[in-house]
Amino acid sequence: MALPSVVAFDLSVVAQIFGHVDEREHYSFVVCAERAGPVCSTTGFGIEAPAGLDALAQADTLVVPGFGPLDDPSDAVLDALRAAAARGTRIASVCVGAFALAAAGLLDGRGATTHWEHAEEFRTRFPAVRLNPDVLYVDEGQVLTSAGITAGIDLCLHLYRLDRGAAAAAEVARRMVVAFHRPGGQAQFSHRPLPEPGAGLVRTCDWAVAEMHRPLSVHHLARHAAMAPRTFARLFRAETNMTPMRWLNLQRVLEAQRLLEATDLAVDEIARRCGLGTAVSLRAQLARHAGTTPSAYRAAFRSSG
Repeated sequence: MALPSVVAFDLSVVAQIFGHVDEREHYSFVVCAERAGPVCSTTGFGIEAPAGLDALAQADTLVVPGFGPLDDPSDAVLDALRAAAARGTRIASVCVGAFALAAAGLLDGRGATTHWEHAEEFRTRFPAVRLNPDVLYVDEGQVLTSAGITAGIDLCLHLYRLDRGAAAAAEVARRMVVAFHRPGGQAQFSHRPLPEPGAGLVRTCDWAVAEMHRPLSVHHLARHAAMAPRTFARLFRAETNMTPMRWLNLQRVLEAQRLLEATDLAVDEIARRCGLGTAVSLRAQLARHAGTTPSAYRAAFRSSG
């Protein structure tokens, strides 16, 4: 849904992932507006929306890119958003598109994020929303929000992974020449002073992924980074908005998903290779992160190649 004045980059991110020529057998993609026709953008050129709000009746997923100024959308748009939510449509926003979802009441009582620069305005206008401006995106099930600008890529890849699996989403990320999964938040892009750990954490993260098959602790990671454990943990959290162990556990689950999709390995063997220990542990982690079992995940997303 392109609201006036739409942020062209936000819209293009969604189009590049779901509207790309390679995705036409998987997704039917359309741009709509309050009324079909031209829509101005924040960057000085217009786009053409071929559909109006009636297109939402057929939508399985609706994405609202950023727009400006951040006034509440029209009553017709707000009613259309509420009706789509009532039908069960999955609804996501990119950057300040969250202001439209919040104005429609879709974020009340939920966690959400938006561009850090507009966080205080968002909190003032929508106190019923649990805003977290320090993450790349928030998944609340039916309703999802992403942070500033390029975080829309992270959110759309997350949506794609939910639909088609980790291996297929990784191929899209490779096509776009972007990271499949960025563990960080947007705090490092704001004006708050944060530590500058240089490339040390990156090297240690690469090492941890290569060594994930064996037990690793904060002490192991800190020793590799040549830091004291407390210093390492503090810098890691400042850089990624995650504890080191939470980040490592997520990497293990992502690798387990990849192996379930791409190999015939037994669940016990996959658990061992990912450092999750046992099949019981893998099942628990997959249920927590993906809401499914290893066998169901493999059946749904097993690569044909």
